[in-house]
Amino acid sequence: MSHKSHSLKQLALQKFKANFWGVFSFYFIVAVGIVSILAYVLAPDNSQHANQMHLSIHSKQPGFNVLMLSIPSQSKAEQNILSKLFLGAKHVNTEVPISNYSVKEGVLTYTEYASDGLKGVEKAIDLNAFPNQSVDGFIKERTFLFGTDKYGRDLLSRVLVGARISFFIGFVAVFISLVIGVFMGSVAGYFGGKVDALIMWVINVTWSIPTLLLVIAITLALGKGFWQVFIAVGLTMWVEVARVVRGQIISVKEMQYVTAARALGFNDFRIITKHILPNIMAPVIVISAANFAAAILIESGLSFLGIGAQPPMASWGAMIKDHYNYIILGKPYLAIIPGLCIMSLVMAFMLMGNALRDAMDVKG
Repeated sequence: MSHKSHSLKQLALQKFKANFWGVFSFYFIVAVGIVSILAYVLAPDNSQHANQMHLSIHSKQPGFNVLMLSIPSQSKAEQNILSKLFLGAKHVNTEVPISNYSVKEGVLTYTEYASDGLKGVEKAIDLNAFPNQSVDGFIKERTFLFGTDKYGRDLLSRVLVGARISFFIGFVAVFISLVIGVFMGSVAGYFGGKVDALIMWVINVTWSIPTLLLVIAITLALGKGFWQVFIAVGLTMWVEVARVVRGQIISVKEMQYVTAARALGFNDFRIITKHILPNIMAPVIVISAANFAAAILIESGLSFLGIGAQPPMASWGAMIKDHYNYIILGKPYLAIIPGLCIMSLVMAFMLMGNALRDAMDVKG
């Protein structure tokens, strides 16, 4: 006869597994995380920030095909595997979209690609200067599954690389908010009195400032950049965590197990960290899932305003900013695709947060 565990953790896990959308969202988030880590491995354009520009093929529709000529460079880029995996490849070769080419007596003659019925410029390359390469090594057919943006960059590659910013800002922002929020809330709730009044005053002042305005002020103070945005978003999200932790500690600090810990002579730090916090983390976990979604939306809004991740970094919010006017110019997918990415990731975090809330509801 098998023994069925009835611990609170097991019951919560069973309730979470029974929630289809919660489990589906969890696996979707894991998949996005894997894509974020392996972005440069999966992206067709694995250059740094997927920033290979070809202005002659800008704003092309999804599924666009073109012949791409790669002209080798005399210089070589020294780069290790880890740098290539996490930062992208340093491309030194020159890529040129072409419409046709011919080879005669060791000379490659090609016509550069030109849209709108125009004829491109004809140029020639002496293949004898590259004796170890064949014509097939120079010219390959390139397919842009999501089309190209207004600078002629591969939109699919930009979306994959842009997932890194939107995904990892959630981790950094939530980590910062947990560190500050749990500390401030624990001190306020456990000690009470003037300490509680002072911390609540700081919380109320911070709470009264609009989140986006506070993030803009912090970003301008720290400067525009990648890590500055992460820190700014994290510094604005600790308030809700602190309020929840404070309320939970106030409700449990007079319970018997806390009183017993005091009677045994344990210090306040051990009581808070070893006895109280492990028993009140359920609502904090739920808030953290919601904060993930909020962090993604805030970063996207900052990038749309131009004070988030700076060019040429790929960011979903910046991609919408660059192409929102294309919605009325007949190419709405340039803005809709990154918009759908933001919406799907935010919705996944919210659905998982709702599933965690239902699973950890002891009254249920």
